[in-house]
Amino acid sequence: MANATQTALGRANLSTGTGYDGAGNKYELYLKLFSGEMFKGFQHNTIARDLVMKRTLKSGKSLQFIYTGRMDAGFHTPGTPILGSGDPPVAEKTIVVDDLLVSSAFVYDLDETLAHYELRGEISRKIGYALAEHYDRRIFRAIARGARAAHPVSATGKVEPGGTQVEVGALAADALDSTKLVAAFFEAAAVLDEKGVSQDGRVAVLSPRQYYSLVENVASNALINRDEQGTGLQSGQGIMSIAGIKIYKSMNLPFLGKYGTNSTIDNAGSFVGTDIEATVTGENNAYGSATSFDASCGLIFQREAAGVVETIGPQVQVTSGDVSVIYQGDVILGRLAMGTDYLNPAACVELFADASADAAF
Repeated sequence: MANATQTALGRANLSTGTGYDGAGNKYELYLKLFSGEMFKGFQHNTIARDLVMKRTLKSGKSLQFIYTGRMDAGFHTPGTPILGSGDPPVAEKTIVVDDLLVSSAFVYDLDETLAHYELRGEISRKIGYALAEHYDRRIFRAIARGARAAHPVSATGKVEPGGTQVEVGALAADALDSTKLVAAFFEAAAVLDEKGVSQDGRVAVLSPRQYYSLVENVASNALINRDEQGTGLQSGQGIMSIAGIKIYKSMNLPFLGKYGTNSTIDNAGSFVGTDIEATVTGENNAYGSATSFDASCGLIFQREAAGVVETIGPQVQVTSGDVSVIYQGDVILGRLAMGTDYLNPAACVELFADASADAAF
C-alpha cells in the first residue's frame, strides 16, 4: 500500500522542513496557547521593618534620638547635704529621611486590550517587592554599620559600649560551617549580655545557605525544635533559636559583598558606589558600598540596634482621568520615603568570615 500524502496544515508556504524551529518549522502556523501561569521574579521575604524601631515623621526632615549615659552612686556622709552627684552624659543621633524612592511602569491601553493575560496586578506586586527589598537592604546595612561604631556617649569615665564584630572563621567558606556558626552565636549572646542589652527582641539574620546549613546539621548541634517534624522541618522551619536568639533568613542580607547568596548570582549594581565613602544621589544616610561588606556574613541584633524614620510609607498609586486620556494608558507607581541608621551600637553584632573584619564607614 502506498504512503499517504500529508496535508501540511502547520507548515508555512508548503515548507518541507522537519524541525521545530527556524525556516523549516513544521509547526509554525499552529497557535501558541497561554498556559495561565506567569513565572515571577524573585520574591524576597522582607522582614527587617518589624525587627527594629520604626517612627513616623511629619513636618520635618529628620528625627532626633537622645542617649543618656550612666550615673554614679555613692554613700552618704551623715550631716552633709545631697546636692547631686553630676549630670548624666547626653548625646544624640539624627536619622535623615532619604529622597522619595519610586518604582513605576506605564501600561498602554492598546497593549492591555490585545494581551490575553492580566498584568496590572502582577506589576503592582512587583513594585511592592522592589520597595520592600530597598527597605530591608538599607536596614541590614545600617545594623552592620552600627556593629563597627563606637557609642555616641563617650564622656570621660562614662563611655558606653559600642558595636561588636564576631569572627566565624578566617576563610569565606567558614561562613557556611554550621559548627562555627553555632559557636559565633553563643559568643554574640555572651557579648550582648556583658553589654547589658535586653534579651527581649534578639534576632539573627542569615543567608539562606547558612540557614539550611544549620537545618542540615541539626543532629550534631541539637538545634532542632522537637515540635517541628516532616514537611515543617524540610521547609526550613525546624530551628527554634540559638542562645535565645530567633533566626531569620533573607536574600537581602549583605553577604560577602553580595546579597544573600554564595552561589553564582552577583547582583551587579545591587551595591552602589566604588569605595567605602561613595554616596548615591537621593541617599542622605551612609549605607556603604559593596566593598564595605566583603567579609560580612550575618547579623545578630536587638530591636534597639536601628531606627527607621518614615514620612511616606509604602504606597501604590495609579493615574486616571485626563492623564489616562492624554497618554492612553496608566502609570502604576509605588513610592516610599524613609531613612534608617543604627541607634544603639551595643545592640549590633556583625558576623564575619575573613582574616580581619570590614572597617567602619
